[in-house]
Amino acid sequence: MTIEAGQSLTGQPTTVRQAGARRPLGELGRAALGRAGRAALLATGRPLVPDALEPLVRVHREHHPQGDLGLLARAYRLAEASHRGQKRKSGEPYITHPLAVTMILAQLGAGTTTLVASLLHDTVEDTELTLDQVGAGFGPEVAYLVDGVTKLEKVDFGAAAEAETFRKMLVATGDDVRVMVIKLADRLHNMRTIRHMKPASQVRIAKVTRDVLIPLAERLGIQVLKAELEDIVFATLHPEEHARTRALMAGHEAEPDALLEPFARQLARQLAETGVAAEVTVRPRHCVSLHRALLKRSGGPGPDGRPQEPRPADFGRLLVVVEENADCYAVLGELHTCWTPLPGEFKDFVAAPKFNLYQSLHTAVALSGGAVVEVLVRTRRMHAVAETGVVALGDPSPAGAVQDADELDRTDPARPGWLSRLLEWQQETPDPDAFWSALTADLAGDREITVVTESGETLQLRAGATCVDAAYLLGEDTGHRCIGVRVNGRLSALSTVLEDGDLIAVLTETLPAGGGQPSGPAPEWLAHARTPAARLAIERWLADPPARLPAVRTGPAGRRTAQGGTAPAGTAPARRAAPVAVTGRPGATVRLARCCTPVPPDEVSGYPIRGGAVAVHRTGCPAGERMRADGRAALEVRWQPQDAPAPGHRATLRAEALNRPRLLADLTAAISAEGVGIVSAEVEPPQESRVRHTYTVELPEPGALPGLMRAMLRVSGVYDVNRPHAPGLG
Repeated sequence: MTIEAGQSLTGQPTTVRQAGARRPLGELGRAALGRAGRAALLATGRPLVPDALEPLVRVHREHHPQGDLGLLARAYRLAEASHRGQKRKSGEPYITHPLAVTMILAQLGAGTTTLVASLLHDTVEDTELTLDQVGAGFGPEVAYLVDGVTKLEKVDFGAAAEAETFRKMLVATGDDVRVMVIKLADRLHNMRTIRHMKPASQVRIAKVTRDVLIPLAERLGIQVLKAELEDIVFATLHPEEHARTRALMAGHEAEPDALLEPFARQLARQLAETGVAAEVTVRPRHCVSLHRALLKRSGGPGPDGRPQEPRPADFGRLLVVVEENADCYAVLGELHTCWTPLPGEFKDFVAAPKFNLYQSLHTAVALSGGAVVEVLVRTRRMHAVAETGVVALGDPSPAGAVQDADELDRTDPARPGWLSRLLEWQQETPDPDAFWSALTADLAGDREITVVTESGETLQLRAGATCVDAAYLLGEDTGHRCIGVRVNGRLSALSTVLEDGDLIAVLTETLPAGGGQPSGPAPEWLAHARTPAARLAIERWLADPPARLPAVRTGPAGRRTAQGGTAPAGTAPARRAAPVAVTGRPGATVRLARCCTPVPPDEVSGYPIRGGAVAVHRTGCPAGERMRADGRAALEVRWQPQDAPAPGHRATLRAEALNRPRLLADLTAAISAEGVGIVSAEVEPPQESRVRHTYTVELPEPGALPGLMRAMLRVSGVYDVNRPHAPGLG
């Protein structure tokens, strides 16, 4: 379906045209249809409408035969009276603008309420009519729509008026998506007449349309409106390239179609033979679509090494419309059986619709002569949604009403998921400039991806989003407690860019039972955040982090006393007997090896060293084995009975963990909470989001080691605690 611009509504009315559609035999002509429509209105006693409104009524009745014509007539008369005497920059009466905007909406199939609001959409902004008067005459629903599209005064907001107006419209759209539909139709008619503006104003308006309005039309799925806006913006900002592309299109249209039309007829015959009811048409590309196709083709040289020229298949695609979902795959089977499909060109948007509800099968096949043709396959319902998006889903139901459950309607048309997320972060951005920057950045990506959590939750993210964005999409609290991620079953860095269909698990730290603050994001997370919601949440945390627990002093200067206190740093412990007895060498000086830090009940061996001392190693320690290999005789040693006085035992523990902020502080706090002093600590540089901490600790008693290891394992992000230089590890 295309929306024909045509002349203004004072002349020939615009119409809705189905590409490739034929007029059935016996169909009335346009003039006869108008006369028949007026006669029917008189015969049935329906109210007469003003002459200027008849083309609009005719189009509206095609989509809504039971539409309230009296309400439309009343709205038009009020709009015409309110705008009487006002002129547009083109010199036309101002009423031609709301009439043209309303015609665009009627062609899209919008409901009567939307058309009434469209006729009145500029009255509150540009005339003496008040919003209360609109509400009194047409109800609160129409008043809400009119208020949603009414611009804010520059007198009140200054340079921020445009940004704040869009913020206001987005908030209103969150409750009723028709607000943005009216705004898009309003911008389309203004773009059609943009030539009457000053050159500087043309460029400014075209850039705002490109950066904000066109992406919004894409997200609402209104492709026919988006395509025309793209072409006008292209002509405004890049007139020379637009002229070249239009010349190519005109040259192609002047020649007989020797590729797409014959292939369409051949495919139609093939489907008819197999019993698949389908309508096959050629859909010409619009100007910007062709320009993109040519840029893609010119990106690389052809087989002869020269720049590639446009091919007939670049100018259009085939559209196959069927009745049922199953027929889509039947058509696909015939295509891939009778012609050669191109690897990597097949996309199934039927089973996995786009974020804007778009559904189709996309494929490309190579014909016998080597030409490649793109083919779209969809049902009639999918086609309506693909062309007009949320408008095809009908007006939002009143609060509390039950909507018919249509399996194709995968989201709430009144509040799409992307819009809900946008509304969440815009509330946290009071500064108009920051809001505008965040809005244009968020709308810049015209593609979204779907990832699934290991718990089965589906997340919609913009293309290029990272694991940080996914964590904050699950909730700000989840993002702040994130310490790592698994992507497709493997530990991955938070900076990992997600792909469509990825399986993700966000690993979070566990807060103490009595409450407490999470470690929170690190400053470098800002470089990984692609969505405004994630960036704003991280910036808020970094600007005003919650209160932290006091730092815990660790190390030999903070030795715990038997009562749980901390002895002064200068207090020397009483000398105690050696913890190990050496057979045959009573009173020998014993040194517990620092490399393997043996503690009871480890199996140990002793080796003589200089000065008559004995070094005690854990059995299997590589250093001890080297001493044995050097010819030193192993001495029999045994641990002293537990009731014998003993000094503190030193042990070395290695913690393997996912890297996160405050991990070192949390581990040292957990160690100190067990009454254990830290002699030394070593933190290795992170590798692929994983980090290794090595601690040498002084135990108050040998039996404290298992409890200490369990306490370290309970720290969020720690997935293994071991003792280095254990047997077989080296």
